[in-house]
Amino acid sequence: MTATRAHAGPPPPGPTASPRTARVINDRLALGLLQSEGPLTAAQLKNLTGLSRPSVADLVERLQDAGLIKVAGTAGEDRRGPNARLYAIVADRAYIAGVDIRVSGIAVTVADLLGRTVGTAAMPVGPSDAPDEVTRRGTELLERTAHEAGAKALHTVAFGAPGLVDPATGQLRATGALPAWHGDLVTEVRGRLGIPVLLENECNLAAIAEQRVGAALGRHTFVLLWLGAGVGAAVVLDGRLRRGASGGTGEIGFLPVPGTSRLPSVTDCEGGFHSLAGSAAVCALARRHGFPEPGDGIETAEAAVRWACGPGPGERGEAFLDELADRISIGAAAVCAVLDPGCVVLAGEIGRAGGEALAGRVARRLPLMSPLSTDVRAGTVTGSAVLRGAVLSAMDAAQEDLFVPTP
Repeated sequence: MTATRAHAGPPPPGPTASPRTARVINDRLALGLLQSEGPLTAAQLKNLTGLSRPSVADLVERLQDAGLIKVAGTAGEDRRGPNARLYAIVADRAYIAGVDIRVSGIAVTVADLLGRTVGTAAMPVGPSDAPDEVTRRGTELLERTAHEAGAKALHTVAFGAPGLVDPATGQLRATGALPAWHGDLVTEVRGRLGIPVLLENECNLAAIAEQRVGAALGRHTFVLLWLGAGVGAAVVLDGRLRRGASGGTGEIGFLPVPGTSRLPSVTDCEGGFHSLAGSAAVCALARRHGFPEPGDGIETAEAAVRWACGPGPGERGEAFLDELADRISIGAAAVCAVLDPGCVVLAGEIGRAGGEALAGRVARRLPLMSPLSTDVRAGTVTGSAVLRGAVLSAMDAAQEDLFVPTP
């Protein structure tokens, strides 16, 4: 006997959003459009949101009353009436800051609620500087930069730092390899300013910047390889930044690789991928290829790569870049074999200096090591990608808090 299936009709309706929930959704949609598109008229908001004219009029009034948007002009000199008014987010309602902590210094960017820079500052840190003094000076640098930019009070600060950030506590994990003042500075700012303070690994912030405004724009899955004084990676899968159980996702510097004399340890990655692609290794490689001997530090490795990409070095530069690409490809192939990200972005001082010349070489080598199709791109965020990512993270957090309509 063949069973017959009765026609069940249309599925039962799902739960209906409450009026307040609907207002929250509509208001956030409008605010998102005003952020991405710039000032818009009520008619433009109606067309972009699909809402009715009365609904748009209500949300415009509601957002104005909440101090979130304002009239920023008119759509045209010849137009008159309320429909011609351009509405924009009140960007100076709150200010945020991004802080990039390095072993050798601190850099600060203060921005408005739309992420537009209003102030910058930096200070060097010497190896013999007392941690307490560095913490005090760093906190004062942040406060002074905000004050001079006209930001009477900061809403959120996001820090970027090397090392492991424990996802459970939001604190830097002590490894003995980084200055103690890194964690002390974050703790001091939290206590002194009494505002939300975010802490993120520097590679992760660079990945946020490249995904939002750089080479990974539009990519939901990719890996960023950071090539600088040290090496690291940031992993974005299905649109989410992955940190791992202990915050160690992307610590590729410890990846054991051929060509090193010993295995890396918990506090020393000299036996790992760092020994092939970190700044000191790149400087040594440049000297072996007969380049003018550079000094020590990030800038010298960056300068060596930029020089090799120029017209002067000729065959020596080509050979240097080829061997550097061989080394980078080892780490990239290992990441691709495990994650299959489809896209690898070369960032950091060395990755950015190598540009398309280095990225292209890595792209040609990966198919020889892996059957997985992988697009290799040079990072394109100008300035400090870490600072840019920190500002974007602080901006997102501040907007999440402030872009809440009145009940």
